[in-house]
Amino acid sequence: MKPRIGIIPGDPSGIGPELIAKLLVSHDVSEKANILLIGDEHVFRMGGMQAGTQIIMNDCDPRQDNWTEDKNFSHFPMDTIDPKAVEVAIATKSSGKSVLKCLDCALELARDGIIDAITFAPFNKTALIDAGLGHEDELHYMAEFLGVKNYISELNTLDGIWTSRVSSHIALKDVPMYITEDRIFEAIYLIDKTLKRSGIIRPRLSVAALNPHGGDNGNFGREEIDIIQPAVGKMQAEQVNIDGPWPSDTIFLKAKAKDVDGIITMYHDQGQIALKLMGFDKGVTVQGGIPFPVTTPAHGTAFDIAGMGKSNVGATRAAFNLACEMALHWH
Repeated sequence: MKPRIGIIPGDPSGIGPELIAKLLVSHDVSEKANILLIGDEHVFRMGGMQAGTQIIMNDCDPRQDNWTEDKNFSHFPMDTIDPKAVEVAIATKSSGKSVLKCLDCALELARDGIIDAITFAPFNKTALIDAGLGHEDELHYMAEFLGVKNYISELNTLDGIWTSRVSSHIALKDVPMYITEDRIFEAIYLIDKTLKRSGIIRPRLSVAALNPHGGDNGNFGREEIDIIQPAVGKMQAEQVNIDGPWPSDTIFLKAKAKDVDGIITMYHDQGQIALKLMGFDKGVTVQGGIPFPVTTPAHGTAFDIAGMGKSNVGATRAAFNLACEMALHWH
């Protein structure tokens, strides 16, 4: 059976609505999944105008209607933002509130088993914070909304290369405090489980070092000797297919050569810089630790080109494809 994917348009002020419109005109989208568009009709229509296309939507209540029977795109209509309040290319509180309302609805539908996965177009952190996000990022907001207590972390993927993080949206000066054996264990478990849910039976994993040259035998720091290597050894003893730590300036050469499926990084930019250099228009972020697949393009709202019809749909298409694949393998 085709997976049921809920799609929300992201920040109305950014390139999100345009990206969704461009995604929906792809010839194979409807073949891969039953799609439920969640959000304001005028936002989806605006995206279609920006993309130079038209979206055919049929309104429904997915809690009551058999929406997967619809030949066109099913639409769960919402009223989250007045059309006059949409300011293209500007981060606004109104747009942030719209995003949170659409996200809440999608999370409820996935929690209740009405959809199998969520793909969302880019959010804007400033708009979300002004709207009352109350967390460092949307992942932590989702976790609180759903009552998730387990370890959570964003995962990123590009052309079959995955990364997880031991620390994420924190100041660089605070990173060493987060490099603990338990957090390394959790980051490894999370990416191993997520890769299996994406269809890889026995993922090949490598761990990145924290310090230059992997600490150079303790000359540039002892985290590798005292914490990271012992943690890797314990995971190997549990039959996890993992090695490391490898210096972060060489570890992604292994990934580029397809010698490894996933890399556990110590901090945010350690993995993000490498992936975005290898393909900014194809990277996907997965909300790791949430009890169903949630994917989004790894780039932002791109206010510099919002409303111009110039957005590249590659990463959005990759996020949608991955949501479909993960939904099929989730259990």
